[in-house]
Amino acid sequence: MLYPQKISAKKCNFIKRLLIVITVLISIILIIINKLTTPKIPWAALSIAGMIYIWVTAIYSINRNTNIASHVLVQIIIISILVVYIDYTLGFKRWSINIAIPILIMTANVAMLVLTIVSHKKYIKYAIYQLIIFLLSIVPIFIIINSGVQKNILNIIAVSIATLSFFVCIILCGKDMKEEIIRKFHT
Repeated sequence: MLYPQKISAKKCNFIKRLLIVITVLISIILIIINKLTTPKIPWAALSIAGMIYIWVTAIYSINRNTNIASHVLVQIIIISILVVYIDYTLGFKRWSINIAIPILIMTANVAMLVLTIVSHKKYIKYAIYQLIIFLLSIVPIFIIINSGVQKNILNIIAVSIATLSFFVCIILCGKDMKEEIIRKFHT
């Protein structure tokens, strides 16, 4: 039986460096084309932000042990920053805050709920990520209350799903969480 050849570390580093050089060259070409054709529309910056997002995601995915909850958390943070940047670059119409981020929050919380239901015996691996995602998910309510921003139904739905998901996780795994906290902190 033949197994696939493993790529050497030296070859892998060469490929990474080559891809970084290609990414930088593409970025420079995009900036030049953008300045020559449509200098008032910063589409090159958006393309470069997308390439940076892909690099960050790839590096994080390769360098981390597989923990789906950590990937969910990292993705919600990176994509939120990316969509706010895109919104800001295009004139900050607030679609990132009113539409994109609430959808990201809903998706992350549904993913965490599914993870909890599917693997509630291993939930303790995901507990801290669930808590952080829940805390990030309730930020829009504080923004709405403190800044006078108009209430947005998507933000309200997103926070409701986050709260429901968090309570379902506590109901399904509360005893395990309590035991783990006692075990970790010797209380």
